[in-house]
Amino acid sequence: MAHLVDTHVGKRIRQRRWLIGMTQQKLADMVGIKFQQIQKYETGANRVSASRLWDIGEAMGVPVAFFFEGLKEDAAQEATSGNVPSDMLSDKEAMELVRTYYAIPEAQRRRLFELARVLTDVA
Repeated sequence: MAHLVDTHVGKRIRQRRWLIGMTQQKLADMVGIKFQQIQKYETGANRVSASRLWDIGEAMGVPVAFFFEGLKEDAAQEATSGNVPSDMLSDKEAMELVRTYYAIPEAQRRRLFELARVLTDVA
């Protein structure tokens, strides 16, 4: 069974990779390993060494600390309101929505945000 830390780090690797639109193959090429190894890291099946985590962070433009953020949050802090899952960023659709949202110019993005807020108040 995978250790909690390995699973968390793997999720953070996957989240960041999805957010920036990078494939497992591209990340693997950038750090000099096979994409299957990236798959194993992302599921927590294999532990990521410190030097490899450094390389992955460099490839994705984040510090090593990024992969450990949120590790110690307890369930109460992770819980969200309504029907939003506590691990929302592990959902591919949610990550695609975030990536698409930030591709919209800022002025239109703000208006879209306000529209979404109005729609949730009505529902």
